[in-house]
Amino acid sequence: MKNEKIVLVAGTFDILHESHINMLRNARNLGEKLIVMLSTDEFNAEKGKKSYQDYDTRKYVLEAVRYVDLVIPEQSWDDKALYVDMFDVDIFAMGDDWKGKFDFLKDQFPELKIMYFPRGKTSSSKIKEELGSLNLNK
Repeated sequence: MKNEKIVLVAGTFDILHESHINMLRNARNLGEKLIVMLSTDEFNAEKGKKSYQDYDTRKYVLEAVRYVDLVIPEQSWDDKALYVDMFDVDIFAMGDDWKGKFDFLKDQFPELKIMYFPRGKTSSSKIKEELGSLNLNK
């Protein structure tokens, strides 16, 4: 019987901000190990997303966050099930903008707990939008 709870979160984590940190802290508090599955630039393109920061930069920043134990690449939609199985994950967590979209994982992993965290007051999209509207050449 395993004695440590493993939590897996997934996302792009572009321009790390307060809401990301809150989610990572809350996820880490659910277990003894937090693994972050970080969307690669190629996978983001497949999803129709473009990050401001490249994968290596986002990974570097996440690895510096004290709540994060391991950062792994997410290269396809199938990676969620692959990593849940590979790391014997107990809890899978995402932002609530994905609510219900990954409940199907319980079909394959009946013991898996799936959680959706509230987004918080800040988002990367909002930050990018605000930065784009700034006139920094005053």
